[in-house]
Amino acid sequence: MATSHLVVTFCATAGKNGEDLGVDEEQVVLFVYLLFDVLNCKVVAVQQHYVKPQPSETTETVLTEECKTETGLNEEAVKHSQPLEHILDEFDRFLSSKGVHPEHGGKSFCVLTDGQLHLRQCLHPEASNKNISLPSYLYKFYDIRKEFKKFYKTDSIPNIKAMLDYLGLQEDNSVEYGIRQCQEMANVLHRLINDGHVFGEPEIINERLEPGICSKSDIVDDNHVVRARGLPWQSSDQDIARFFKGLNIAKGGVALCLSPQGRRNGEALVRLENEQNRDLALKRHKHHIGQRYIEVYKATGKDFVNVAGGSNSEAQAFLSRGGQVIIRMRGLPFTATAQQVLEFFAREPSVSVLDGEEGILFVHYPDGRSTGDAFVLLASEEDAVSALKKHREIMGTRYIELFKSTTAEVQQVLNRSMDPRNPEPQETPLPAILTQLTPQSQLPYIPQSLITSGTRRDCIRLRNIPGGAQVTDILTFLGEFSQFIIFQGVHMVYTAQGEPSGEAFIQMDSEESAQLTAINRNKRPIVFAQKKRIIDVIQCSGEDMNLVLTNGIPTTSIPSPPQIPFIQRPILSQAAPTLIPTSLPSLQPATLPIAHLPQHLQTAAFQPTMMSAPLAAAAPRPAYFPQIVYW
Repeated sequence: MATSHLVVTFCATAGKNGEDLGVDEEQVVLFVYLLFDVLNCKVVAVQQHYVKPQPSETTETVLTEECKTETGLNEEAVKHSQPLEHILDEFDRFLSSKGVHPEHGGKSFCVLTDGQLHLRQCLHPEASNKNISLPSYLYKFYDIRKEFKKFYKTDSIPNIKAMLDYLGLQEDNSVEYGIRQCQEMANVLHRLINDGHVFGEPEIINERLEPGICSKSDIVDDNHVVRARGLPWQSSDQDIARFFKGLNIAKGGVALCLSPQGRRNGEALVRLENEQNRDLALKRHKHHIGQRYIEVYKATGKDFVNVAGGSNSEAQAFLSRGGQVIIRMRGLPFTATAQQVLEFFAREPSVSVLDGEEGILFVHYPDGRSTGDAFVLLASEEDAVSALKKHREIMGTRYIELFKSTTAEVQQVLNRSMDPRNPEPQETPLPAILTQLTPQSQLPYIPQSLITSGTRRDCIRLRNIPGGAQVTDILTFLGEFSQFIIFQGVHMVYTAQGEPSGEAFIQMDSEESAQLTAINRNKRPIVFAQKKRIIDVIQCSGEDMNLVLTNGIPTTSIPSPPQIPFIQRPILSQAAPTLIPTSLPSLQPATLPIAHLPQHLQTAAFQPTMMSAPLAAAAPRPAYFPQIVYW
């Protein structure tokens, strides 16, 4: 065989072990390794290390009762041990001292484990979460279960005990848990080699996600695909590959799903190399990216091809150029040229676009008009970091959004833009502010109750917003939860004097979205003018908000518009005083412009709420006017 030594490796975590190792994201607390000389068929040395986990914010207990029962580990010994990175350094020094370290002129060796879990589901994910760089020799290994089944041609071998029983060997219960596991594997190894087994090529763990192109004609095995749900909206394919660290994802095997509006919807389809890796991926169900838990379900090959597959020759040519990173640009001027894009990235910090103008792909509708999107190829991750610093910088009169993208997203966006069944969204550019101000006499009257009504708790209320904050600042604060806001659903609340009240009322697409947003964003800081403010986010209904806006006075006690005819002021004219009719006879109810509520509210004004009787002619200005809302 090609390798002269095998390093038998074993891990135990603070939670579940055995066949459930790694399913609960608990940290490694025991790391054991045994050096086996294949040529002389003997054990050279064995080492055991307790591993100190990172402290938990919720409990001082390190080991679960289940772990203590199964492994017999001592909690105090674990607490006073060294962290994982120190143990891995010690492992590296051990290999050097025994003359088998490949970088120090040693003999060849390969890691061997009992099954897939110790490396794929335990060591690699934890090292990734702790930003520990693993040495290259931990990216290839032999699975003793597979080697045993292959040589003895048996399928009923679930663990080491079953191998010992098959070979008629005795268990050794006289030593500690981890050392016993390694020594029993060594006994099985001894028998395998003596019986004539020859180790072939080891299994490989992919270090990184490789780019690849999927065609609409590709056939993808249904047993190779999972769907990940609940992803942060800014996640890239590399972030998702990191979530599945230790598992082998096929080239170009991460496809981010887009909403009908072309925005990421928090889901991705992931194509694994084989069914074994797919089954391990399903065990990552409800593992975390940051504070978010990610749901992982089975999906079909057709699901993946529908999202990632493409037949656009222009996209295929663009993707075949081999850039390491793809950046998506959104919000480009419709007349933007490739030269302007190059000049945009040439600003400090300067970034070189791969292949110049050939490394830029504009997205167009079937009639050739620009959608305002483009994809840009970059040569390295370092270039991508610099490029993303330009997020929301200005090109012409528009700010440009930048995101890391994927080959699947390129194909998906191109497919949608060129599909005549997906018509262009009927959105008109917003005119300048001055042109939005309708003459006073032409403004329609829209009762507040039509905007803020209903008992469904599908809204959120934001409090303590900085005075100068705009809608874009609120969207940034909400982050990925802003995708749940209905069209024109953000309403800033102003006083009758036109001053910001520090509150906003936001309509979400469901009660679940409102609840999720309130749970995750309440008491979080918003950064404005280089200062932090803690924002209250409260789930509420339209009626709840109506009570806030009217200071608790029910709307049923308010006279109808014909009884108190007030003219609405322009919603963007904050400095203007609220206008009150000085003479009632000049305004007859029949002549008042009453709005037929449109699909999306263009303006909003509310009647004063402190009036319980009709005004006399030339009535004095009341002391209080309610807050107003605009979207």
